[in-house]
Order: sequence, then structure tokens, then C-alpha cells
Amino acid sequence: MVVQSIEVPEDPADALAAVGALRRLADRVEGAAVSQAISDGWTWAQIAEALGVTRQAVHKKHARRVETARD
Repeated sequence: MVVQSIEVPEDPADALAAVGALRRLADRVEGAAVSQAISDGWTWAQIAEALGVTRQAVHKKHARRVETARD
């Protein structure tokens, strides 16, 4: 099957496993980028704008981990 010029595995189990793996990778990359941005002095509002989400959403998702990393 091809979706917008992207080859998708025919077996839904394989396709969904790939989606899960990509989400986990995206979460790790996002976490590292947010941590770096905070270290560089970015505000939650700046990070939220860059990610296309609200300040509240990005703060809720990352604040605890960022605070733990600082300690």
C-alpha cells in the first residue's frame, strides 16, 4: 500500500508497530530539544510556538522531566 508516496507495510500489525516506534523516537527527540531549549534560556512560550502547541501543553508534558534534570 502507498499513502502519499510513502510505502506502508501491507500488514497492519507491521504498520502500527512502525508508527509506535516513530512516536517513541519523536518523543525522545522532542524531549532532548526541549531540554536544550530550556538550558539555552528559551521560555515555555517560545518552545510551544516552535512545536505548534500551547504553552500549557508543552509545560505539562515536559516540566517535571526538565526540573528533575536540573537537580
